[in-house]
Amino acid sequence: MNTAIRAILVFIILTLSSHLVQADEYDDAIKSFKNAGESGTFFGNSVGYAVFPTIGKGGIGLGGAYGKGKVYKKGAVIGTSDMAQVTIGLQLGGQAFSQIIFFKNEAAIDNFTSGNFEFSADASAVAITAGASAGANTGGGASAGASGSKNNANTASAGYRKGMAIFTIAKGGLMYQATLGGQKYSFDPI
Repeated sequence: MNTAIRAILVFIILTLSSHLVQADEYDDAIKSFKNAGESGTFFGNSVGYAVFPTIGKGGIGLGGAYGKGKVYKKGAVIGTSDMAQVTIGLQLGGQAFSQIIFFKNEAAIDNFTSGNFEFSADASAVAITAGASAGANTGGGASAGASGSKNNANTASAGYRKGMAIFTIAKGGLMYQATLGGQKYSFDPI
């Protein structure tokens, strides 16, 4: 089991470190979501959003995911956020993806920024893909794919749930999972 945990941590560290060098990774991720179908329309009708340019995810029986992000309100950065996820169940592989969470109103952004926020295992995200099929759900399920182009991507219809809407863009990797776990977010104001 120690080997599996080490492999997961190495994957996550390598995934994150390869993207930390880019100074404009946040701008690139935001631009990708603005140009990727339906998620682009949410920028005009939300109070703010949290964007995570790269979340690394991996697992062999026991799994985890981690990513760093920034929280924006009315276009200005108001703080930083870390996302962590631990899962247990049938899973194998690793993947990297970008994630954005839109906040419909003040109550939703206040809820997210109030401290440690957690999505339950049944919260789901719309996976944005181009030329590949993928699924995203914080509770698990089969998911795979790599987004060949972030422009002209197809999205399924999505809406706000409890004042929030979540979208992901697959960056690469292959993972099968049937797991149980939720995503937990911290918030540090600037």
